[in-house]
Amino acid sequence: MTEEHPPFHTEGCLAVSRVLARIGDKWSVLIVMLLAGGPRRFNEMKRMVDGISQRMLTLTLRGLERDGLVSRTVYPSIPPRVDYELTPLGHSLREPVMALGQWAQANLAYIAEAQAAFDRRGGAPEAAPAPAQRPR
Repeated sequence: MTEEHPPFHTEGCLAVSRVLARIGDKWSVLIVMLLAGGPRRFNEMKRMVDGISQRMLTLTLRGLERDGLVSRTVYPSIPPRVDYELTPLGHSLREPVMALGQWAQANLAYIAEAQAAFDRRGGAPEAAPAPAQRPR
């Protein structure tokens, strides 16, 4: 007997998709792992995450805060000090994120082999055509 599953277009599946989109993007995962070590300031995180822009860090932190994964504390000092840290919900995400990271690390070579074999079979997606040259 096969187990019945609800259709994937139900509201519950859409809600899960939204949550997975938040916690699955590369910046959110990196920020969660950074904050797993304790509270951090914005500029400290910016220095630690290679390649993230100030705008993307701001958007990522706001999204994580909105979802209840990160808290933001402003201290009344000059200049104002703002710390970000994981909430209890955010801390509960550490273990699954670490497990996914460990899985990826353990399987990088297998994935690279599979990609190379796929490409050798001619399954590689076609490269985008080069932009047309303007006549001079």
